[in-house]
Amino acid sequence: MKDKENSSGHTSPPVCTLLTVGQAFSGTQNVSSHQKDEAWRVNVRIQGCDLDHGYLCGTMEALNVPMADTPVNDGLVNIQNVLAVMLTLLSHDVCQVVTFWEGEIVDGKNYTFFTGKWEALSEDDIRHWTKFPSFQPFLEQVKVDGGKSLDLINYPYIFMRWKEQYFVNVGTDCGLTIAGFYYVCFSCTDGSINGFYYDPNSSPFQKLELKSTNEGRSGFSFSFYELQ
Repeated sequence: MKDKENSSGHTSPPVCTLLTVGQAFSGTQNVSSHQKDEAWRVNVRIQGCDLDHGYLCGTMEALNVPMADTPVNDGLVNIQNVLAVMLTLLSHDVCQVVTFWEGEIVDGKNYTFFTGKWEALSEDDIRHWTKFPSFQPFLEQVKVDGGKSLDLINYPYIFMRWKEQYFVNVGTDCGLTIAGFYYVCFSCTDGSINGFYYDPNSSPFQKLELKSTNEGRSGFSFSFYELQ
């Protein structure tokens, strides 16, 4: 069966059996900084996927979340802010934080490699995309037009951006931020996901590493949360 080509000359994104509604992924996000070396466990589930429009969405569950970064003055941590974060998380009686995110699939038709929002300049885009070895063949063309002229249909990787939209099980006063977004590279071969979080006000290049799991298709599910 051949992939359908649209009127603009772009083909539909490759169909990956591991990038479908209900698929679950598990791994870690490294949140190391010059002050500390930490990582938390992360579960992701795809809740919706529309390849024709370059859209997908899902939930991200961070387990055993460490304390959020706190302001530093003259090398000393602001103790009042640390205590505020701890008390807020304890008041919610949770050890995990769940967010709902929406994603943009880079396909040259709906979205390019240039973000154009969320405080990301083209230089920021290039700096993050080049962290993925699979992006290197496209670098020069992306510099020219953001990748609009690239044919990604048969490429074994899918590039995306994931933007968290809101907290599901805690309030915005939980002490964590979702102001940034993820640059994501998905492998159609084994379902692995690598990503880097971008937020000008957070530690740079926080790495997300996930692998596809079979739990979602064999009875396992995340704790139930009502999505707004």
